[in-house]
Amino acid sequence: MRKIAFLLVLCLAFLVCLTPVSATANASSMPSVQAKSAYLMDRRTGEPLYGQSENVEYPIASMVKIMTALLTFEEIEKGNLSFDEKVLISDSAAGMGGSQMFLDRGLEYPVTDLLKGVIVVSANDACVALAERIAGTEESFVERMNERAKTLGMTHTVFVNATGLPKEGGHSTAHDVALMLRELTTHEHYYDYSKIWLEDYTHPDGRVTTLTNTNKFVRFYDECDGGKTGFTSEAKFCLAASATRGDTRLISVIIGAEDSKTRFAESKRLLSYGFANFTTDVLVKKGDAVFHCPVQSSRRQSILCAAERDIAVLRRTGSAASEPNVESVFYDVKAPVKVGDVVGECTISDGKNEFTVKLLAAEEADKATVGDYFKKIAGQWA
Repeated sequence: MRKIAFLLVLCLAFLVCLTPVSATANASSMPSVQAKSAYLMDRRTGEPLYGQSENVEYPIASMVKIMTALLTFEEIEKGNLSFDEKVLISDSAAGMGGSQMFLDRGLEYPVTDLLKGVIVVSANDACVALAERIAGTEESFVERMNERAKTLGMTHTVFVNATGLPKEGGHSTAHDVALMLRELTTHEHYYDYSKIWLEDYTHPDGRVTTLTNTNKFVRFYDECDGGKTGFTSEAKFCLAASATRGDTRLISVIIGAEDSKTRFAESKRLLSYGFANFTTDVLVKKGDAVFHCPVQSSRRQSILCAAERDIAVLRRTGSAASEPNVESVFYDVKAPVKVGDVVGECTISDGKNEFTVKLLAAEEADKATVGDYFKKIAGQWA
């Protein structure tokens, strides 16, 4: 692995005035949350801003569907599925109880419509239909859910179905749910669905049903741009919410509120606390090709690459000056290289916290031919 220190001149003006947030916040300044568990996270860096029993395991009801949607988007990005592909609705999918978009067994629905059902109305039937299409059976899909949870660092989570309907053994934590929602919000198409409030949906047979977003936050809290509600008698009222104000992006999770009004009120209070006390400075925007990665066995010595996510630093509002370290590390990259290949990573650290973002190739690099090597040698002798 080739290690190269990379302090962007463009960012120096920012760096001299930043103080990264300590992972341990002052408890006296935190809001007291009326719920079994609560968590507040910076969406870009994953840095914890507040926790209340955030690692205690509880049932999370329909917040399970965050993982169902995440795996669906990932299958689409891998090319194993498409938004326009039509899925045949099985008896088991159509027969699901609880929240649903009332799919007709034997009819075919586009994947994009099923995703809308999962994200907007928390449709159990749509969840099972997608699970069966992706993995063959819901049981096999659940295995994938648990495997993906491990890769995200969700160490206190066990999924037992794709819906979150009550079933023994299923549980998660406020911290793990935040990790899961954070990953889902990296998929830009997610926002095509998450902000829908009300829509009349026409089924393949012409029947019309009204889809109403279960996440009332998207209408009544201006900064909210996504999230997922959940409720069962065991889990009580739950809400994972993402919100953006300026360059600051936050995720809050509430588990076990006593009523729906409380979960929304407490989520708003938690997010408002975060926006009032923390500020984000973006050093490098996602997709900006400002890094140079050396390439071996190529016609070119290096290629431009870009950050997979925004590279940003979170600081307390009005905090004293400090200078974090920004460092890029490139792998031993050999041609051929395609656009989007992972070629390295960029790390931001302050001695206490450390955040890493993948670096992706923004240009292609073809493998050098014998002729290229002869031209290079000839050039050296010219």
